[in-house]
Amino acid sequence: MHSPQPSADLTVSLGRLRLPNPILVASGTFGYGREMVDYVDLARLGGIVPKTITPLPRAGNVPWRTIETASGLLNSIGLDNDGVEAFLAKQLPFLVSSGAPVLVSIAGADAGEFVALARRLDGVAGIAALELNVSCPNVSHGVDLGTDPATCRGVVAGVRAVTSLPVIAKLTPNVTDIVAVARGAAEGGADAVTLINTLQGIAVDWRRRRPLLGNVVGGLSGPAIKPVALRCVHQVHRAVGIPIIGVGGIMTIDDCMEFFVAGASAVQIGTASFAEPVVSGRLLDQLPIALAEAGCGRLIDLVGSLRLPSRSGCSPAPVSQEPTDAH
Repeated sequence: MHSPQPSADLTVSLGRLRLPNPILVASGTFGYGREMVDYVDLARLGGIVPKTITPLPRAGNVPWRTIETASGLLNSIGLDNDGVEAFLAKQLPFLVSSGAPVLVSIAGADAGEFVALARRLDGVAGIAALELNVSCPNVSHGVDLGTDPATCRGVVAGVRAVTSLPVIAKLTPNVTDIVAVARGAAEGGADAVTLINTLQGIAVDWRRRRPLLGNVVGGLSGPAIKPVALRCVHQVHRAVGIPIIGVGGIMTIDDCMEFFVAGASAVQIGTASFAEPVVSGRLLDQLPIALAEAGCGRLIDLVGSLRLPSRSGCSPAPVSQEPTDAH
């Protein structure tokens, strides 16, 4: 006989956004959900972030668009999508019917396009939140809006002014100080930040003296970037206090737990879904067991509980585990 699975409170609060559990699937890695119904019970997920949409259709970048790397994936898709109106007509009804919260990822060429998209989506039934993709490295000006704190603050504030939906800013690690940008997002009214998007990289065919990606530069994801993502989560959690969705190289339940301890209130599974389509369901099964091992009956009690060495270097000093309004 199987031992009963331990019970745990997995609910998540990200500002105004409430989710049933912290296991989400990341934009661009899960399609619009239809492709995954044979592998994942979508209704169990804490949230689905579908492929980023733009105001008008985009053809994306020329091939090649993906290259497998050591412990990762380099992609240069270029926000290929059919535009917001096609998304609302063809994709959103299925996503809403899945039973999982739908966090719509949006992108624009400038702040005005972000605001216009947010205004168009405001009040549309079934949308739980907006994730602002101000960090895509694969399109012209894709990261510009997310590298300067004041610019990021302006985009978030503009979106927040025209929508009642919770607003999440997805930030790039391709900056000198991600804490400053996260603070800008918080000051603009973001309910949470997603950390991180991909790291910029290239792949080269040395025999032909040519880049392998059609766009030359792409975004690196997968296990190779997990230490960078953890660092960003840790720094922003301690310095800004805004709720965080951690993403970057998560493949195992240990990866999830590391992100929670570092300060993430939820996580997104991205590249791992390509290698193991059932991964998100497996992690959901394993999470209560891992929380019981950590001695936590509630996920919130684990978030940000990383113990840092004291200044004397003699003993660890626990970070406060008291829940705050930010979580």
